[in-house]
Amino acid sequence: MIDRSDLMMVLQVMEHGSLSGAARALDLAPPVVTKRLAALEARIGVRLFHRTTRRVSPTAEGQQFLQHARFLAEGFKALEQTLTEGAHELQGPLRLCSSFGFGRAWVAPLVAQFSALHPRLTVQLHLSEHLPDLAAAGFDAAVWLWTPRDTSMVSRRLAANRRVVVAAPGYVERHGAPQTPAELSRHTCLVVRENDDRPALWRLQALARPQRDVQTVRVGGPLSSNSGEVVREWALRGHGLMLRSLWDVHQHLASGALVHLLPEYAMLDADVQFLMPPRAAGTDVPKRLRALQDHLSRALADPPWLSAPVAAPQGRARRAPRPPR
Repeated sequence: MIDRSDLMMVLQVMEHGSLSGAARALDLAPPVVTKRLAALEARIGVRLFHRTTRRVSPTAEGQQFLQHARFLAEGFKALEQTLTEGAHELQGPLRLCSSFGFGRAWVAPLVAQFSALHPRLTVQLHLSEHLPDLAAAGFDAAVWLWTPRDTSMVSRRLAANRRVVVAAPGYVERHGAPQTPAELSRHTCLVVRENDDRPALWRLQALARPQRDVQTVRVGGPLSSNSGEVVREWALRGHGLMLRSLWDVHQHLASGALVHLLPEYAMLDADVQFLMPPRAAGTDVPKRLRALQDHLSRALADPPWLSAPVAAPQGRARRAPRPPR
């Protein structure tokens, strides 16, 4: 016999990669989770996880169990939502995930507006550097830039967005503006990277011919960070060129603190998406979740960052010095 608490425990073990992490998420003592998992495996006659001193990983049978557990947990949630939602007034919990930068700047104010319209709802906004497994982590949806590789997720575009090459006017005055994407390799570029030293590749598409004119350029420079906000501040101080989403730099472009380089090109991989985990067959999207999606869609229907950016003055088109590698 498997009950809902067993499903949630197994999903939390998978999400956190350890029994202790699952115990913290479930507000249980670690020995309790260890005993409950062992008892469950004994009842069903299969081992669900390989265990080491540092981490657990699912067995082949565990992978099958997890796949069904996600859909069953979603079914339980859908049943609760059906019973708790009133005919006319939205109520109940919503758990939403977004990235730190876009979540702070755009999602948080819109969620506050939505909450004021529906006071019987409780909305939790979780900000993260990485998109989690929404179903395993118990999220109803995520507002994220870029479409995830997991094609089983339900995705709806909330707003168009793109990444563009920008720099401070002082940098352009000193080093000139690149005239083609290939010239970026001769400029000092500020790179957002995780903990790796792989070459940074900027894949720029011509806005007039996005499928036919795609140029991939290897860029680099002495400064890089895993924080986009840090890289943006470096760019504002004139330390190099930056590839950054329009939503984050459109005000700096409007004020003249940054200028738009190569305005005919952009990376077209940064649209704002509303993501939901896959749902069990026959279950509907809850009214409150549909209402939140519609609220965000209306608010972002005409995003201010798509107004015409400020292009760089042509100035001196001299060759920039090659950055140190």
